[in-house]
Amino acid sequence: MNFKNKLALKLFILLISTTFLVSCNKSRNYNDSSRATGWKMNAKEGGFQYSPDKKEQETGPGLVFVEGGTFTMGRVQDDPMHDWNNSPNKQHVQSFYMDETEVTNLMYSEYLDWLKKLFPPTEENYKYIYNGAIPDTLVWRNRLGYNEIMTNNYLRHPAFADYPVVGVTWLQAVEFSNWRTDRVNELLLEEGGFTTRNARYGLEPGKTFNTQTYLNAPTQTYGGNDSIIKGGRSIQARMKRNRDSSDIYVQRKDGILLPEYRLPTETEWEYAALGLVGLRSYNVYRGRKKYPWEGQYTRSGKRRNQGDQLANFKQGDGDYGGIAGWSDDGADITAEVKSYAPNDYGLYDMAGNVAEWVADVYRPIVDDDFSDFNYFRGNVYTKDYIGEDGKVKIVTADSIIYDTLSTGKLIARNLPGEIYQVPVDENETYLRTNFTKSDQINYRDGDKKSSRYYQSFSNEEVEDDNTKKMYNAPKHFVSLDSTGKLDRQYDKSSTRTSLINNKARVVKGGSWKDRDYWLDPAQRRYFPEDMASDYIGFRCAMSRVGSKSKEKKTARN
Repeated sequence: MNFKNKLALKLFILLISTTFLVSCNKSRNYNDSSRATGWKMNAKEGGFQYSPDKKEQETGPGLVFVEGGTFTMGRVQDDPMHDWNNSPNKQHVQSFYMDETEVTNLMYSEYLDWLKKLFPPTEENYKYIYNGAIPDTLVWRNRLGYNEIMTNNYLRHPAFADYPVVGVTWLQAVEFSNWRTDRVNELLLEEGGFTTRNARYGLEPGKTFNTQTYLNAPTQTYGGNDSIIKGGRSIQARMKRNRDSSDIYVQRKDGILLPEYRLPTETEWEYAALGLVGLRSYNVYRGRKKYPWEGQYTRSGKRRNQGDQLANFKQGDGDYGGIAGWSDDGADITAEVKSYAPNDYGLYDMAGNVAEWVADVYRPIVDDDFSDFNYFRGNVYTKDYIGEDGKVKIVTADSIIYDTLSTGKLIARNLPGEIYQVPVDENETYLRTNFTKSDQINYRDGDKKSSRYYQSFSNEEVEDDNTKKMYNAPKHFVSLDSTGKLDRQYDKSSTRTSLINNKARVVKGGSWKDRDYWLDPAQRRYFPEDMASDYIGFRCAMSRVGSKSKEKKTARN
């Protein structure tokens, strides 16, 4: 046998051996058989269907990744006010995503356009949906100032398209976040071939897509329109492959749909604004930060842009932007997003421009003694409403519930196509140690047991005594009479001692009309959730599922 034949024989033997080893390893591959039972997964005959591709969570439109960690929340610089409201405490935050910029007028106008087309305000059933979402442009008016140019143009004019939206209540910001979740996931399903292409355009009023409805009752999505729900190429392929009809729809286990867009918690917002990752040396932070940028001043010390303001804020009495020219900060009211450099997480305007709504209900004290992990006050646990037929109840055009706010404005609690939500009951709370009821807003603060007058052995009911309650904010009465006319009654009580209640939400960050004192990410204020202002906007966040980091840690040296 010559050399060439010997070489060919060796290569043939090597090929056979490799094929055998690969086939043996493949038979033990977790992707093909269960480590629990040994059953074959994704078998054509049936059984458990599971996507073998383990994917990292995709970054949603407009978001940037913020790797979680520990930090000192609260005021760590000199505090001339000696305000116990900002007492420092150590907190840990899980990784999450946050909007690169504040939500702009253009982004919010897209939302309004969608609502107007899908729920025409000319129809009786829908007339309050669109009206309840429109920002309050009258927030720009000043009794001793001429601001009508902003009142008439700020939201709609293309010159302000990339400016942060204002005049939006906390409730409206939450509804925008919910709408954004559904539109992003709707597009993901369409691009993946799980719904009919371009079906999201030209829908009938009320027959829309909702993420939770699709996950829990997919056949009722789009008003039960099978041509949309089962019209995609991927669904058609699944229908041919799977005998079990319940496996043809996208589920959470497929990892295709994104978690919901939402308002960030106060802890998340403050952690992201500080951007401490830029001050990290190995696993220790090298210093404290007064602003989202490094240093103790609001002007840049770098040679390229030395002296330029690093944020949009009020520099002094009657000074909202500086003298025209070199020292000007470029804005007298709000500024176009991305006008200033981002922080070390790549987030813009985390100081100045507009203050921002966060998810938390306001309380002066952050109860770090009870929780120092993903701290948040405002939990109200709900569940899907299940009818007597065992199916979830979907909101229809005739069953929309409207809430009357303290301002007299009507807003829709649910949109058609969504699942009714009801408070959790003893089926979820019985013998639990981690929560005991649906509404947890007042836990360890604000309720009867938190009052300094509370005595466990006393039968005294202090909750009805406005002079002894911890938070006895005014309660304005608003209702509709039999003719549909609003009946507004202001609270005229002289015993009120606080403006704090369960409707007061935390506002973070300074704005175009605030002094630099408020640019510190630790500062916190509150504002009624159903009222709006010309200096408050918002941005969205999204939780991260899976690994904490996007990249594996490597040695520094």
